[in-house]
Amino acid sequence: MAMGGAVEPGSVFKPPTGDMERAGTKTWKRLLSPYDWWMEEEGVPIFRGIGFRDARELPWGDWKRLGGRGTYIQFDGAEELHGMYVIEVPPRGALNPERHIYEEDYYVLEGRGSTEVWYEGDTRNQSFEWAEGTLFTVPTNSYHRLINASSSPAVLIGMTTAPNPMNEFPDRNFIFENPYKFTEFGEDYYKPNDQLEVTTYSQRAARRSNIIPDLLNCELPLDNQRLPGFRRIEPYLGAGLISHIVWGYPSGRYSRAHGHSSGAIIILLRGRGYTMNWPVSAGTTPWENGFGDQVNRTDYSPGGMVTAAPGGGAWFHQHFACSKVEPRFLVFSGTRWRQMGAAANRINNVRPGEEYVATNVDMEEGGGSISYPTEDPMIRKIYQEELAKEGAEFTMPEAVYRR
Repeated sequence: MAMGGAVEPGSVFKPPTGDMERAGTKTWKRLLSPYDWWMEEEGVPIFRGIGFRDARELPWGDWKRLGGRGTYIQFDGAEELHGMYVIEVPPRGALNPERHIYEEDYYVLEGRGSTEVWYEGDTRNQSFEWAEGTLFTVPTNSYHRLINASSSPAVLIGMTTAPNPMNEFPDRNFIFENPYKFTEFGEDYYKPNDQLEVTTYSQRAARRSNIIPDLLNCELPLDNQRLPGFRRIEPYLGAGLISHIVWGYPSGRYSRAHGHSSGAIIILLRGRGYTMNWPVSAGTTPWENGFGDQVNRTDYSPGGMVTAAPGGGAWFHQHFACSKVEPRFLVFSGTRWRQMGAAANRINNVRPGEEYVATNVDMEEGGGSISYPTEDPMIRKIYQEELAKEGAEFTMPEAVYRR
């Protein structure tokens, strides 16, 4: 597979016979990447699209390599940026051990159990327990095995940087049988850390911990950038290569619409809600502009996911909480440096180390967000109708709608 399926085996090229004839075809088929080929060979279903209500409702298949059941997830616009899948660990059972040179984090959607971690030649394994709501990482290129401690299936969401090394080095032995031992692993590797720090690039809250036992109830400091009452942290796990954000806000509120590059995947952890996204070409007020039919809506419950900006990122998107329960979300964006670099180049070609206006700043100030006073009136109308169906109160401060 050195050419990635780009050359037909045994084929012979025939050049055009005259000046007015062209070689090749008028339409081209998008090539499968080495990572695409690998997913196809794994023998489990692959979801491709914008979003879904609950990962547990996806079609699953028997996963011979891992020893459980699962499905791959490939969101529109994020195909080459990161890898995602959902895996079921059988009751009182365990998955097969694996190791790989790409980063991998897990979120426990359902169940409880433990993970064993070790490097080749280690005299003993490290192990730690997890339950619903736990977010954890495994050390790069370590052997690891997921074990289910309950009599019901355990369901976990896997989030990886697999496409990058697989597409650069398509030799599977290099990815899965590489003997190199990274040095990040130690005795206190899975000791939770609650200390809040500050990110270098945005001065917002961060937390360095290789395991966060309970994302559903952990502290989220007040941030207010996306909307009034917005709370947020950035977890840094392992080497810090994978970008995560955990955020929530009071029920009865919704975020401003904003635009950025493809890659951010929204995972609902608690509550109920929906995301609307539409192409930038439909404008900041799509219904008023006559393009309401281009607005895509994805409803979700816990375990539901949506890609914020499909189609390469030329889309606005907006998130709404509908239930009486305060919602909480986990955002997975793949490799941190790639995602941040793409965000910096949203409008201008910003070089490394240079400043740019953040996405959360309103468009009137050079940012990427549609302010509440300038949004399409249909946004609020639809949202208030959804809250009424749930018997939930609209709690947006009236001041945000004043220019």
